[in-house]
Amino acid sequence: MKYIEKDIAGTEQFIQSITKSGSTNQVNISFQMTKSLQKLSATVQKFGDIIVSYDPSDYSIQKRKDRQAQIRVATPTRNIDNMTLTFRKGIDTKSADVYGCSLLPDDSMIFSSYFENKLRVLKSEISKDFEIKKIDQPFDVVFIGDDSIAVTSDKLKRINIINLIDHKLIRSINVGSYVGGVVYKDGNLIYCARDQGIRVLNLKEKNTIVSYTEVHGSAYVTTFGDKLFYTNFNTHSVTCCDYHGEQQWIFCDFDCLRSPLGISVDNNGNVFVAGYDTHNVVVISPDGQSLQRTLII
Repeated sequence: MKYIEKDIAGTEQFIQSITKSGSTNQVNISFQMTKSLQKLSATVQKFGDIIVSYDPSDYSIQKRKDRQAQIRVATPTRNIDNMTLTFRKGIDTKSADVYGCSLLPDDSMIFSSYFENKLRVLKSEISKDFEIKKIDQPFDVVFIGDDSIAVTSDKLKRINIINLIDHKLIRSINVGSYVGGVVYKDGNLIYCARDQGIRVLNLKEKNTIVSYTEVHGSAYVTTFGDKLFYTNFNTHSVTCCDYHGEQQWIFCDFDCLRSPLGISVDNNGNVFVAGYDTHNVVVISPDGQSLQRTLII
């Protein structure tokens, strides 16, 4: 008890010393203008003007498009093991020897009938179907914007640009090679040219070669990001390459996929391929390492 009283007495003495020193006093600041300044403020209307000026910033802003050549954006992927395809419905194309198919912006579908020399558009329930006839040996078809489609004519070695509104031929482009499967991207038509490999045709008619590797006459091609994917009917394989023709991978599984034809890709980079002899659709992962067996057709 004596020790506690001693501690309390010491603390009390310390607090009293702080109070007497004035260190705990509150500080009040006030201003009293002198008479000379009062006279000055009464006679002077303003002390000057505030001038705002602008200097350019040292920061630089670079457009996204200008940086696309330097940066590689990681592509999100979805595990195909967790993917399930469900049969929705069958479509009667009312055509024979359908080689090509494309989905239009209004969810209509257009089919190319090779030996019937025509295109058939299957519209939605509120619209009427229609045909575009007298198209010589249409192999594949793809929508290119502005109500227009591009149609490849294999043995005639040309690509026809057709308007979907009036069904008229806009122009015919001679490409100087057999032309099969085709895909459209950023103003370019990428097509399979048999012994001349994969080629790119700018719609300003500048033709460049992506790959010199010979492709089958029934090859189809699609694209995703900076990669191309094409089928080989004879070798039962799917090849992925870049736009310089550098091979990234080849997928081949004879038990699951034989005589591949049509090919497409989803927003995750998964590759969908139709097997002619296996009567199925398979899904290949973006890296070409995994396969998901899917619908039997």
